[in-house]
Amino acid sequence: MVQELVTAGVAVGCAGVVYFMAAARVIKQYERGVVLRLGRLASAVREPGFTMIIPGIDRLRKVNMQIVTLPVPAQEGITRDNVTVRVDAVVYFKVVDAADAIVRVEDYRFAVSQMAQTSLRSIIGKSELDDLLSNREKLNQGLELMMDSPAIGWGVTVDRVEIKDVSLPETMKRSMARQAEATRDRRARVINADAELQASKKLAEAAAAMSDQPAALQLRLLQTVVAVAAEKNSTLVLPFPVELLRFLERSGTQTPVPPAPAGTEVPPAGAAAAQTPQQPAPEHPRSADEPLPPPPGDGTGPASEPAPAPVLEPLPEAEELT
Repeated sequence: MVQELVTAGVAVGCAGVVYFMAAARVIKQYERGVVLRLGRLASAVREPGFTMIIPGIDRLRKVNMQIVTLPVPAQEGITRDNVTVRVDAVVYFKVVDAADAIVRVEDYRFAVSQMAQTSLRSIIGKSELDDLLSNREKLNQGLELMMDSPAIGWGVTVDRVEIKDVSLPETMKRSMARQAEATRDRRARVINADAELQASKKLAEAAAAMSDQPAALQLRLLQTVVAVAAEKNSTLVLPFPVELLRFLERSGTQTPVPPAPAGTEVPPAGAAAAQTPQQPAPEHPRSADEPLPPPPGDGTGPASEPAPAPVLEPLPEAEELT
C-alpha cells in the first residue's frame, strides 16, 4: 500500500513538474505578453517577469516595445518639376499598444514598411527638386505625419522619419554643377567690382593728398623702385617724371609762328582775311586760243600768281604770201 502511495506521489510530482514547465513563461523587460485564451484576447497584457499560462488553452505572444529601425528601399519617382530621382529613407517606430499590434494588423512590421514606401513616393511627387535637396526637415515632418495617422490605429507610433539619400541622373548633376559654377563666378565678379570701387576711392583720396605736395609723388615713386629692386629679377625700372610728359604734350600741340620783320605790325588772323582783295573780273571775254589760268591755291598756303599770257606774232599779209 505504501509503495502504491509513493508511486502515485511520484507520478503526481512528475505531472506537476511537466505542467509547470509547460505553463511557465518569462517576459523580458522590453517585451509585453498578449495572451489569447481559446482564440480570444485576455483582458490584461502580461508585464515583464515570470508569468503562467494554461497549457493547451492559452497562447502567449510576445511583442517587442523597443524602437525599431526600418530601412525603406530606394523609391524612384518624378518630382513636381519633372525630374526623375531615387530617394531612400529610414523609419523609426515603436509599439505603444501590444494588443492592437497583434489583433488589428497581421504583421505590423510589414504594414509599416509598405506604408513608408507609399508615403515616400507620394512625397516625391508633391515636392520639387530643390526641396528634396535643401529642405529635408520639412519633408521629414510631412512623411512622419502621413505615416503616423494610419499607424496609430495599429498600436504603432512613428517616432522619426529621415530621408537618407537623393540620387540624381548624371545629366542633372552636370547641369547643377554648371549652375553652381556660374553662381560662384557671378559672386566673384561682384566682389572684384566692389574691391575696384573701394580701391578707386582710396586712390582718388591719395592722389588729392599728393597733389598738394609734389614731393610725395617722388617719394612714392622711390618706394616703388625699392619694392621692385627687392625681388630677384631682371626688371630694370627707370623713373620718368610725369611733368616732363606733360611739357612734351603741351609743346607738341602748339603750332610755331614765323617771326615778322622788324618795324611791321602783324595783324590778327581775322583782319588779314577780311582785308584780302578779291580778283577783279576780266573786262573782255577770253578767246579760245588763250590758255586757262592756273587754279587757285588749295587753302594750305598762299595762292600762286597767274602766269603771264604768251606774246603772239602778227600774221603775214596776203601779198607777202604770194
